[in-house]
Amino acid sequence: MNLEAIQAALREAKLDGWLFYDHHRRDPIAYRVLGINPVMCTRRWYYLIPAEGGPAKLVHRIEANNLAGLPGAEERYSSWREQREGLARLLHGKKRVAMEYSALNSIPYVGLVDAGTVELVVACGVEVVCSADLVQQFEACWSEEQWQSHLAAGKVVHQAVRSAFAAIRDAVRAGKETSEYDVQQEMAKVFAENGLVADEPPCVAVNANTANPHYSPSREASVAIHADDFVLLDVWGKQNQPGAVYFDITWTGYVGETVPERYTKVFEVVREARDSAIVLVQKSLQAGRIIYGYEVDDAAREVIERNGYGAFFVHRTGHSIGEDVHGNGANMDNFETHDERRIIARTCFSIEPGIYLHDFGVRSEVNVFTGAREACVTGEIQTAIVPILAAT
Repeated sequence: MNLEAIQAALREAKLDGWLFYDHHRRDPIAYRVLGINPVMCTRRWYYLIPAEGGPAKLVHRIEANNLAGLPGAEERYSSWREQREGLARLLHGKKRVAMEYSALNSIPYVGLVDAGTVELVVACGVEVVCSADLVQQFEACWSEEQWQSHLAAGKVVHQAVRSAFAAIRDAVRAGKETSEYDVQQEMAKVFAENGLVADEPPCVAVNANTANPHYSPSREASVAIHADDFVLLDVWGKQNQPGAVYFDITWTGYVGETVPERYTKVFEVVREARDSAIVLVQKSLQAGRIIYGYEVDDAAREVIERNGYGAFFVHRTGHSIGEDVHGNGANMDNFETHDERRIIARTCFSIEPGIYLHDFGVRSEVNVFTGAREACVTGEIQTAIVPILAAT
């Protein structure tokens, strides 16, 4: 925990403090920002970082070590009356504090504190404001080590994609049966051999399944892959080490030598939408202009709507990427939410517009990493659907 930096950010935001709270590990953000990992959390704890002065703790007597190692004066409670009285003392003199709360649940990824706890804090005469901008600054900004882990993971993820297309090509050419699940396991093998892990296995989808943005095959439910099939691969992973961050991409292919026009036509619209969003981020940062997540979504969505496919783009343009594949920074979203968080330096997010028709869907996903005045796509960029059976 960087106490000095957090307090400086609080002063800049004109906040009196940042109040962390948890019960039964409902708020993973708190543990990451504070850098703690208590063994047991069956009782409520509170930790206040004020804009000025030293932090303060309120912990239950039977779990008094939950905040051990963090600086600050400690008060303990047992009964609910003691807990409420202690919370009032903790917040005495404070007018505005940040919590993992989001008004109207507009940013659900940060809205982790229950309504009753917010009511308790408000009852102490304190205004609760959303901590989303603070969370992004202290949880979503990457260190140099994390940036390098992302690049290393990306090499393996791209290797897995190439391995998947090769496995499909070899099986079809040899007249052997293969399926979505078989190809998924081929990519999982590449991950295991190269030290990558993921919260879920890669997505391999064929034909109508590609029109389901969150489809994933299993041993029990998997479609065979044949010549003339359309294939979508959504692959994400990170190095198996503490603090590592994800790399997350989506590529498409056609099991043939020449890709039919009906697939190419949709891909070209998706590619233009993707590239328009990338260019908006890059030009905005180069010009020193503040840019917000919702604006990036608007840029991609405008292209798809202009081409008549607006009703078939059914998800946000992109998500924050971090130690979780869906991280806690700004999302590229003005569809599922109106994300007003600004895009800041040393954060990473996906740009992945898609068009999902009744019999197939196309998505193209890249990762974008930002600097102070620049942004770059961190891996290979797909420029055309891969003709899987073409000569290599």
